[in-house]
Amino acid sequence: MTAYWCEQALLPSGLASGVLVTVVDGRFASVEVDAAPGDAVRLSGIVLPGLANCHSHAFHRALRGRTQTERGTFWTWREQMYAVASVLTPDSYYQLARAVYGEMLLAGITAVGEFHYLHHAPGGRRYDNRNAMGEALIAAARDAGLRIALLDTCYVAGGIDQPLNEVQQRFSDGDAAAWAARVLDLRAADDVVIGAAAHSVRGVPQDQLSAVAAALPNAPLHIHLSEQVAENEACLQAYGRTPSQVLDEAGFLSGRTSAVHATHLTPVDVGLLGSSGTYSCFCPTTERDLADGIGPSVALREAGSPLTLGSDSHAVIDLFEEMRAVELNERLASQERGHWSAPELLAAGTVVGHRSLGFDDAGRIEVGAWADLVAVRSDSVRTAGTGASVETVVFAASAADVRDVVASGNHLVSSGEHGKLDVAAELAASIGAVT
Repeated sequence: MTAYWCEQALLPSGLASGVLVTVVDGRFASVEVDAAPGDAVRLSGIVLPGLANCHSHAFHRALRGRTQTERGTFWTWREQMYAVASVLTPDSYYQLARAVYGEMLLAGITAVGEFHYLHHAPGGRRYDNRNAMGEALIAAARDAGLRIALLDTCYVAGGIDQPLNEVQQRFSDGDAAAWAARVLDLRAADDVVIGAAAHSVRGVPQDQLSAVAAALPNAPLHIHLSEQVAENEACLQAYGRTPSQVLDEAGFLSGRTSAVHATHLTPVDVGLLGSSGTYSCFCPTTERDLADGIGPSVALREAGSPLTLGSDSHAVIDLFEEMRAVELNERLASQERGHWSAPELLAAGTVVGHRSLGFDDAGRIEVGAWADLVAVRSDSVRTAGTGASVETVVFAASAADVRDVVASGNHLVSSGEHGKLDVAAELAASIGAVT
């Protein structure tokens, strides 16, 4: 048994002082308020549950700082992304992903939803182990200290009624049935959820979406939705319906589904996502980096669609920035303040996000939940004098203020340093090897 004493901790009931927790087999065995620290490990500042990064493409981290040298568009950025995708191997992807997941842990992220479509060797050649790339990601997350929801992604078309290009051959199993057969070989565990995803209505034809939805009926189901206006226009031209309507007719929308980006939606689309209980996963730092636009987060919330958050292309890995960006984007769009409260945004980044990844027993500090703790400094140059409140965390703190991280009961980050990895050195080496 291990004990941690938190100066302040965010419990389901709110912030509390002097919180003593004990951990057995990676889970909280007791939670006591106004307790003496005794010989417990002390965590200063504001201690949160672990954060959930609900949308990640690990290999996109190699693009940071390299895609900012010209104006371009989403589509020209995509060509640079394909250049990295074309050279990765299971070994180099493991090295890169381990470093990226190490960066996430340093930022307080204890679970990641990896939207994984880089399945095969160049040209679409199959590895002897046809899940070698996915298993490399699982191993990388474990070695860095995160739990992972591997959202194995079906990607079989280069666009609506368009063939795959040379790089996209790596992404494709041929059709949804072959994709499902491969996915069923992957194995879940306590720290690993195997989920399903369709890349988009561009990447999966309308008549194959229902097969993706049915492949893993009790697992999380994710999809990119209406990220670009051009995507909507192509879908309307081909099917006479918006992407949300196409997904609804395919039985794709439900309480286990996450619509990633959900940016360019009609009122009907918002109603479909809300009435089905589909999660809306916003990734604001990527959405502004790619000039996607501002999604209707408040309208989705009011319709019944829960908010989750992701760092997507990893232009930045900072869930606090993603949280406040949802509110600040709404302010820009509406010219009004006060759409999302700090507790609502923290819930999106913790308990709601974990639930959308299939980790229903994580994201809260209570008996029986995974023992994840994130200590955020309240005395840094960003947070000093702010009142040490939940508003401090969401609207003032950054990933640089994360001092300690306990993941599944293990104290992996101490004084801002990863105990197992030299994350900066591994990032430099692994990215240098593929760019």
